[in-house]
Amino acid sequence: MEFDVLIVGAGPSGLSTACRLAQLAQEKEQDLQICVIEKGSEVGAHILSGAVLEPKALNELFPDWKERGAPLNTEVIGDDIYMLKNDTSASKMPNFMVPKTFHNDGNYIVSMGNVCRWLAEQAEAMGVEVFPGFAAASVIYDDNGAVAGVITGDMGVGADGEAKDSYMPGMELRAKYTVFAEGCRGHLGKELIAKYELDKDATPQHYAIGFKEIWDIPAEQHKPGLVVHTAGWPLKDNATGGGYLYHAENGQVFVGLIIDLNYTNPHVNPFAEFQRYKTHPEIQKYLSGGKRVSYGARAIAKGGFYSLPKMTMPGALMVGCNAGTLNFAKIKGNHTAMKSGMLAAESIFEALSNEQLGSDLTDYTERFKNSWVYDELYRSRNFGPVIHKWGMWGGGAYNTIDQNWFGGKLPFTFKDTQPDHVGMQKADAAAKIEYPKPDGKLTFDRNSSVYLSNTNHEEDQPCHLQLKDASIPIDVNLPLYDEPAQRYCPAGVYEVVTSDSGEKRFQINAQNCIHCKTCDIKDPSQNIRWVTPEGTGGPNYPNM
Repeated sequence: MEFDVLIVGAGPSGLSTACRLAQLAQEKEQDLQICVIEKGSEVGAHILSGAVLEPKALNELFPDWKERGAPLNTEVIGDDIYMLKNDTSASKMPNFMVPKTFHNDGNYIVSMGNVCRWLAEQAEAMGVEVFPGFAAASVIYDDNGAVAGVITGDMGVGADGEAKDSYMPGMELRAKYTVFAEGCRGHLGKELIAKYELDKDATPQHYAIGFKEIWDIPAEQHKPGLVVHTAGWPLKDNATGGGYLYHAENGQVFVGLIIDLNYTNPHVNPFAEFQRYKTHPEIQKYLSGGKRVSYGARAIAKGGFYSLPKMTMPGALMVGCNAGTLNFAKIKGNHTAMKSGMLAAESIFEALSNEQLGSDLTDYTERFKNSWVYDELYRSRNFGPVIHKWGMWGGGAYNTIDQNWFGGKLPFTFKDTQPDHVGMQKADAAAKIEYPKPDGKLTFDRNSSVYLSNTNHEEDQPCHLQLKDASIPIDVNLPLYDEPAQRYCPAGVYEVVTSDSGEKRFQINAQNCIHCKTCDIKDPSQNIRWVTPEGTGGPNYPNM
C-alpha cells in the first residue's frame, strides 16, 4: 500500500501530525493520502500519561476544541506541593520555593488516552486513515538509503518461528515521507538514531519510569481540579523522582510515582516504591476507602534539551517522545509532542507541494528552533542534569532560582553524560531494602496490578523481549547485581527460577509485558532488546 505520508503511532504527536497535514491539504484543496498505524488494539490502548495537559498546542491545532467536544473537562483549581520528609511527615512548600513551571493555571486534568481517541476522530473526519492493531516491525529503505516506509509485523507465527494456520504476512506500507511517533524509546526510532547517527551531537537520553493508578474515591475526599505533587520520601536515599495525585472528573483520582532510571542500588524495586508511596498520610487521606480500578507504567524520556537528537533523515522525521521533546521542568510532554508533530506536518506539506520527495527535511530543524517548544526546552535545559548532580535539595534550589528569578536563562551549563544503565553497584556492596507486604487495600502485588492493565498477548508467538546473549542474565547479572530485571520490571516479566536440582534459569513471561520499555533501558549489560509483538498485543488501557 502506498501513501503520501505514513505516521507510525497514534499518540499525541502522531495524531497532531495527521490532523495538521489534513488541515493544510483542505486549505490548499490538495488530495493527500495520509495513514496512521497504531500497534495497540485501539487508539489510546497504549497511552499512559499522568496527565495535566497544557492546552497551548491544542489551542493552535483546534481553536474550537471546546465546541468539538474535546475531553478536557476538569480545569486545574490549585496546586499543592509537598516535601515528604519520611513515611509520616511532610511540609507543604510555599509558592516562592516552588519552580513556577510546576504551577498549572489554565491547564486541565485529562485522560490522554481519551484525548487521543478524540484526536483520531478529528483526523478521520478529515479523511485520514487510522489503522489500530498494526505494529510497525521494520523500516523500508530505498536504494539511496532513504526511509521509504515500514513493514508491519507478521501475524500467526508460532514461538518456534513457523507459520501457523492463522498466518498472515506483514504488509509493506510505503510513503513519500514517514513520521515516527512511537513514543518513548520506540524500537524503530532506536534503529534510525543509530543508522543515521542522529544523536552524535547530543548527550545520552535519560529516562524515568512512571507509574499510574486510577482510583474511585469517596465523594467527601474528592476535590476536582486539585493537583498534588510531592518530592522526597520514599525516594530520598535510593533514587530521585517525585509523586503526583490529580483529582480528575467522575470521583476519580490519578496517583503515581516517577522514578529516575539512573538509580545505582540494584535492590531498588520501583513498583514496591510506588506501593509504599501511597501509604504516606498526605496521599492516603485521599485514597482510603476508595477502590483501585486501573494500573499501568511507562518509561519517560526526560533528558530534555541536551539529549535531543537530530529529528530528520532522508524520507522521514521523528517527533514527540520518540525524539525526547518532554519538558521535565513541567513534568509535561503532551503539548510539546503535539507541537513537534504540527511543525513536522508543515515541513512535509511544503516539501510535497514542491514535489520534493525523499529528502532530509532540514527546514524542520529551523521551524523547531523558531518555535515555543525549543524556547521551553532551552529554558529548562539544566533542570534534570542539576538534580542528578546536586540531588533533590541542591538541584531543587538551583531550579527554583533559575526558573523563578531568571526565566531559565542563568548562564550555566550542566550536562549529564552518563547513560542511565551505567554505575550500578554490585549487589553485595549495596544496601538491601526490605519492602512491606501488600495489604490488598492501598498496596498490591504486581500480578493483580497487571490484571488491571488488561494486558494480553497471543501466547504462541516469538518472544518480543530478545536477549542478545542468553547466558548473561545467569552468568553475569545474577552474581554481580542479583539480576535486577526481577525488580525493575513493573509487570513481573522476568524471573530467576531454581529447579529441584538447584540449577538457575532466566524466565521471561512475555505475556505480562505492558510495553513500558524499562528493560530495554535499565539492563546493566544492555542485553535486552524490546521489539514489537503481534499487533493488538499489550495493555488495553481504557482511560489512562
